[in-house]
Amino acid sequence: MSLFWGLRAHPKSPNLTQGLMRRLFSTFARGLPGTALLIMRLVAGTVLVARAIVMLGGGPKLGPAILQVLAIVAGLLLLVGLWTPIAGALAAVIYSWDIFSAPGDLWTKILLGTLCAALALLGPGAWSVDARLFGWKRIDVRDRH
Repeated sequence: MSLFWGLRAHPKSPNLTQGLMRRLFSTFARGLPGTALLIMRLVAGTVLVARAIVMLGGGPKLGPAILQVLAIVAGLLLLVGLWTPIAGALAAVIYSWDIFSAPGDLWTKILLGTLCAALALLGPGAWSVDARLFGWKRIDVRDRH
């Protein structure tokens, strides 16, 4: 059993990520909350990818280019809902750094960083790859009669 962030994976869990994801989100939100999380993921992912592509088109130096490539990766992961806590946290850190290091629209960066941090904390919702990979499975056992 491996220890990660103070959490232990279930002994029958195939890997640590699956146990950690279940510990982070015991259920994946369905209904209106799940729809709201889907919309938040789609907006955040689309804006992350679009802003990073525009920034890369301007021919930035190597350091900012690496951050923009990471923002594109985080945006794509948020779009499909894969590794949402990691992608959201990565995007929140990138935009927190960007607030203090690059000139530009401060409030857009704050809003996008906050949105990504909220997604990292709230989870991806039921309509995501995370929910399909790490969500609880239902097993129906039939009677033998």
